[in-house]
Amino acid sequence: MDILYLLIPLSVVLMLVIMGVFAWAISTGQFDQLEGEGARILEPDTPPLDADQGRR
Repeated sequence: MDILYLLIPLSVVLMLVIMGVFAWAISTGQFDQLEGEGARILEPDTPPLDADQGRR
């Protein structure tokens, strides 16, 4: 029963930390344009090389 005196405040602190990280992620725009990220993977990575870019 004494362990509840430790676990309940610890769980409240953990919940507040998780909510703070989530609020930070929302305020910095981490969840903006979710549809664009799914389409970005289908685009080519780099433009094709010019004739003089491939030589070293």
